[in-house]
Amino acid sequence: MSTLTIRLPSDQHERLKALAAARGTSINKLFEEFSAKALAEFDIETRFRLLAAKGNKKRGLALLDKLDRSHSQLDR
Repeated sequence: MSTLTIRLPSDQHERLKALAAARGTSINKLFEEFSAKALAEFDIETRFRLLAAKGNKKRGLALLDKLDRSHSQLDR
């Protein structure tokens, strides 16, 4: 496992601590969750672009639907 140091404004740090507490988790786990979601979206977009370049419209549209569902879950 790697260590990452980030700099945040104090108010943002406090809000993230409150968010983590409300979810019953640590800030570290909160950032693991955020990064996992960001990477999943990146992977989906990358696959979409590859399939779009090949001209597979049906599969590309299915990936767009999956991306929309992923964004809908983030909005909750």
